[in-house]
Parts: sequence; structure tokens; C-alpha cells
Amino acid sequence: MKLARNLYRIVTAVVVCGLCGWGLAEPAAPCAQHGEQHWTWPHLTADPGTEEDLCFAGFVQGMPVVPVCYTIGAVGVICLGWYWLKMTGRITSIAGRTKEDKASCSVSPHIAELEKQVKDLQIQVLLSQRRGKNIEAIIYSIRDAIIVIDEFDRLLMANEAAGRLFDFDFKSSQHKPIYELIGPDQSKFVDILSRSRQSKGRATRQEIEFSGDFPANGWSKTFDCVVSCIYDQSQPAAPGAQQGERICGTVAVLHDITREKEISQMKNDFVGHVSHELKTPLATITAYSEMLCDSEAQDVQTRKEFCSVIREQAKRLSRLIEDVLNISRIESGLIKVSKEPASLTILIEEQMQMMKSYAEEKNIKLIGQKPIVFDQVYIDKDMIRQVIVNLLSNAVKYTPSGGSVKIETEVDEIAGVARVSITDTGVGIPEDEIERVFDKFYRVDANKNQAEGTGLGLNLVKQIVEKVHYGRVFVTSRVGVGSTFSFELPLATRETAKAV
Repeated sequence: MKLARNLYRIVTAVVVCGLCGWGLAEPAAPCAQHGEQHWTWPHLTADPGTEEDLCFAGFVQGMPVVPVCYTIGAVGVICLGWYWLKMTGRITSIAGRTKEDKASCSVSPHIAELEKQVKDLQIQVLLSQRRGKNIEAIIYSIRDAIIVIDEFDRLLMANEAAGRLFDFDFKSSQHKPIYELIGPDQSKFVDILSRSRQSKGRATRQEIEFSGDFPANGWSKTFDCVVSCIYDQSQPAAPGAQQGERICGTVAVLHDITREKEISQMKNDFVGHVSHELKTPLATITAYSEMLCDSEAQDVQTRKEFCSVIREQAKRLSRLIEDVLNISRIESGLIKVSKEPASLTILIEEQMQMMKSYAEEKNIKLIGQKPIVFDQVYIDKDMIRQVIVNLLSNAVKYTPSGGSVKIETEVDEIAGVARVSITDTGVGIPEDEIERVFDKFYRVDANKNQAEGTGLGLNLVKQIVEKVHYGRVFVTSRVGVGSTFSFELPLATRETAKAV
């Protein structure tokens, strides 16, 4: 279009210059009056007429008719050409816009598709960020210690439990080598992480025990450590490995199983104690039975003695089994409890009468007290009778001949409890063993030779008072002076008010 405009300008200039030169080059006819040369009209020269006519005719003839006509024609051609150029420019502009519109129409679907993909990516990024925050929140809220490291053994993530366990700030320790954060006392854990990554195992489990200065109080703890490798499915595998086998990190979960190990050990100890306690009376019963069968007891008195031993050991065996069963029922909540208001004074008097003969055999004095006006408690009578009997029998067994056992009852109306205390003048209990006297099968080493026992009596007392009657059992003792075992029970008034 630009070239056509330039060509049009050149042609116009040539035409104008040519017309001007041609008009200047033609000769003119002389006027008779003025002596000038003009172009003449041929039909006016035939009859000039008067002088004025001749002058007018000369003026008319002197007009440049042909150049004017050519000039008018050239101007018309030029205007027509200019109009044609303008029309051509408009048509070209319309065609260009049409082409651009077509191009934009063909590109717009691609732009819309790209915009949709960008929005989808933005949504995926937001979802990924939210998912990452949720995962972090879950990990930080778990009570077990969790540690995540990358393929270069640098810490990626850890929760507060892991920070407390290995004594580091889990928020400011990211991207630090794990062996710098974990002390040499726990280096075994770092070795487990390294071996798990090298073996490319999906999940490995191992028990780890930390001892020495860990934790701060010096106790040892046992952890169930589960280590798993993290595989990056989106990245190509290493040379020679299958797709999806590229390890990008390792995650470890440490669950504290110290309590479970202690319970398991307690169960083992319980089975061992029960087996030992059952073995002693059974062995005695078996031995005396065999002697009776072999007719080693020739006279009636000897046979009576053998039978008496068998009977006593059978009773001991029965008591042991009954104690074990009662403790098991109480701990499992399966024991049948029948509570009712009862007087502690009456129950104590009944059990003192039962223990009187046993105390007299050992020359031990039982001391009671005057009845209290109101000592009603809300209890299961049979169970509390067993509590009183166990405490009285222990006091008598571990008190030397010539000693005394005193039982007292006290009512605390403000606290709403009745307190029973049994004080002896026996051998006493070492201070470091007082807290363990209520454990199953536990017997004070220094007092084992004083009397026989199963180590279940005091544990049964604690179970009955605290778990069944929601009371409290406690003891004070001094070696060589004696011990005082006490228990508290709620008064019947408070329990009755609660029931109503």
C-alpha cells in the first residue's frame, strides 16, 4: 500500500509538470489592438464585426482552452486516483482487522486453556500447602517421637516428643545432620536409620533401650522403634534400580513401651511367685501323702500329725488361690460387691475374738478401745472383715513374744471418714521398702524369716479399700520399734446422701 502511494505521487508530479511545459510551449495569435498573442477560436475569426466585437473575440480567442481542459482532466484523474488510494487503504485496513480477528479467534481457545491450567495449578498448590500443614499438625500432635530425615541424613521434620527425647529444638534444627542433634549415648538410633536406608527396607522394627543419663532422672526407657524408607515415585530411579525405588528419606517412630515392659515383667514375676507359692504346699501335701501310703506312720498319733499337716497345707493352698482370685476379680471389676451401712466397732470386735487365741499362743496382748457413738460406714462387710483380719494377723505374726497389738478407731466428721489404725511393737519395716509393701508377692527381705506368707495379703487390703470402697491405705514404720497400718473409709451418711 505504501509503494502504491509513492508511485501515485510520482505519476501526479510528472503529469502536472508535463501540462505546464506543454502550455508554455504553444504560440499565440496576435491581437490587433494590443499586439498580444492568444489562442483563438476558429469560428469567431470569420466575421469579426465591429471593433468591440473584434476585441471581445480577441479576448475569447486569447483564452488557453486546451491547457485548461487538459488540466481539469488531469485534476479529475488525480482526484479519482486519490479516492481510489483511500478506498484501497480502507479495504486493506478492514482486511487486516479481519485477519487479526480471525487470528485472535484461533488463539483465544489456547489462551483459555492455559488460563484454566494456571488456575488448576494454583488450586493444587493451595491444596498441597494445606495438606502439608495438616500433616505437620498431625505429626506435632502425636505423643510418640517422630523424626524424618532426607537421603543425606539431614533433619526434615520432628515433633515435640522427639525434641524432648533427644534434647534439641525441633523447630530450629531443620536441615541439620541428625548425628549432630543426637548425642553419642543414642548413637544406636542413628545406626538403625543408616542401616534401614542402605537395606531399602519398607519397614523395620527394633527395640531400643536408652540408659545412663537418659532421661534426666537417670531411669532407663525402652522404645519400640519403627523405621521406614520414603520412596519418591515421581523421580527416575537410580541406575540399575527399578522405577519407584529411589529413596528420598527415612521416617522413624519411637513408641515408649517402658510401662508395657514393666507390666510384662510384673506378669512374669506374678506367675513365678504363684508357682513358687503353690509349689511349697503341694510339695508338703505330696510328701506326707506318700508317707501315709507307704505306711510309715505306724501309730494313730503319727497318722493324725501327718493328716494335720496335710490339712494345714491344703488350707494355705486354698487361701492362696482365693487371694489370687479375689485380686484378679477386683482388678478386672468382676467381683460382686454388696454395700450397706455397718458399724466398724462391731466388725473389729468380731475379728479380735477370732485372733485372740492366735495372739495368746505367741504371748501377745490385743488392745481394743471403747465403742464410738457413731462409726457407721458404707461397706461390703465380708471384704472389710478380710481387711481387718489380714492387718491383725500380720501385726501378730511380726511382733515378738511379749509385745502388743493395739487397734483404734477415729471418726473425722469434717472429712466424712472413719479411720482405723493397727499399731504393733514388731520388727518394723525399713524406710526404703515401705512404698513396696503393698505390691503383689512382695515381702520385706529382713522379715522373711519371722513368718510365712504369700505376699498377697497387703495387696488385697489395698485393692479392697481403695478400688472397691474408694478409701485410703497408708503405713508408718520404724525398724525395731514397730509399724502402724491405717485405712480410711467413707462414713455412711455421706455415701447415703450421694445415693439419694
